[in-house]
Amino acid sequence: MAKNYYCLVAGLREYALDSDAKGFDAREVIDEIAEELSREDARALRGLMLFHDVCNLVNVKSGREGFSTLGNFSREEIAEQAVSPTELPEELQEVISLFAEMEKGEVDADDERLRRVDTSRSFATELYAAYYRYCAKSKCRFLREWSEADRNLRNITAALTARSRGVAVGEQLVGEGEIVYQLSRSSAADFGLKGEVGYIDALIGALAENENLLDKEHRIDVIRWGLSEEISTFDYFNIGFLLGYIVRLGLVHRWARLDEEKGRELFRRLVESLGAKEHIAAAERRYAEA
Repeated sequence: MAKNYYCLVAGLREYALDSDAKGFDAREVIDEIAEELSREDARALRGLMLFHDVCNLVNVKSGREGFSTLGNFSREEIAEQAVSPTELPEELQEVISLFAEMEKGEVDADDERLRRVDTSRSFATELYAAYYRYCAKSKCRFLREWSEADRNLRNITAALTARSRGVAVGEQLVGEGEIVYQLSRSSAADFGLKGEVGYIDALIGALAENENLLDKEHRIDVIRWGLSEEISTFDYFNIGFLLGYIVRLGLVHRWARLDEEKGRELFRRLVESLGAKEHIAAAERRYAEA
């Protein structure tokens, strides 16, 4: 049976308001939430945060200095996992090990791993694909649906950007599926996705109408915010609600660093969503009936 986190969820608004006065620390909030989770739900949270670890691993392999503090591993631990990925899920271990062996010429043509990992593509592309495969197997509904929605948004964004630059779209996509198929083959302005992807017009507008890179990124993250709310619409006091909240918390964290004004705007939206009377009333009714 799924664990109910009524007290934990009820306390999020108080923490958010307190943070507004004393300084925002997303890592601290996530750590406090993690301490209250069941073993299975903690695993789902680690899966969500693993995306940041993947970003950090890609940066290490490419020699970039960027590092997200929202992942499961410290900078030193990520450097170790990039060489010996023993603490990562098997899907990621396979990609890291295979690419390392390929560089040394130690992989046979009949190696069965080559059926799952396409070494003709970049390390980053295959590592992200492995991450999404891992999430697709999760027992947590929110993590499965969120990872698929996030991958679709990133793929559509990459396809629209590639098309505008005259670059082959298929080379920019991560993973497989119907939307990847459409993006790879359709010549329509919206890739034939208008009936399937509700935000496609907003995304096309965000990429086409604004020359300011930060504004484009902000509009895309607003779409991402909406997707997280949509997926957790009927989640009350459970891990789905908490993971949706943490997704939005991560967006606030990002924009607090990129643009102070936009960061404050998203923070206010986060606090307001926690205090929405309609949501709380509906949630409390469901809790009382449980």
